[in-house]
Amino acid sequence: MRRFLIPLGLFVVLVGFLAWGLKPGYDPHEVPSPLINKAAPNFDLTQLADPQLKFSPREMLGRVWLLNVWASWCVSCREEAPVLMRFAQTGVVPIYGLNYKDKRDDAQAWLARFGNPYVLNAFDSDGSVGINYGVYGVPETYVIDKAGIIRYKQIGPVTDAVIKDKLLPLLKELNR
Repeated sequence: MRRFLIPLGLFVVLVGFLAWGLKPGYDPHEVPSPLINKAAPNFDLTQLADPQLKFSPREMLGRVWLLNVWASWCVSCREEAPVLMRFAQTGVVPIYGLNYKDKRDDAQAWLARFGNPYVLNAFDSDGSVGINYGVYGVPETYVIDKAGIIRYKQIGPVTDAVIKDKLLPLLKELNR
């Protein structure tokens, strides 16, 4: 009888994890970021359009902004592109791009083909800045407040629903 206690205990633990994962309101697509409510990692990268110019998040202090991590090789970025183009045209918030692990020519050709919603793009060719931001994969989008604090992280494409339900209410609150 005792030899069944360990497997039974493991089974109960496994059922507990399964029940927790299926509870209402739990979204397995939302991966919590340890950077939420912490200072956005600083960087100083060349711009995609002009390697003679640089960009650093320090330049954005005093403004609420979005940092969208994308790449020309990213299939989901194509799905996100028209949504970001429409959102950028509203002027609600400036969108800055972080081109991640890409080739400069490929990224510029991608922007010419799918549109450029960005005020500018920083060029993270080796992905080191993306690592500092905890990028799991592209696209990812960060809302950064006036003090340079990350307030939200969207993993995966920004959709119209994400804009309506998450970004707009948060941006309204942060811009008060």
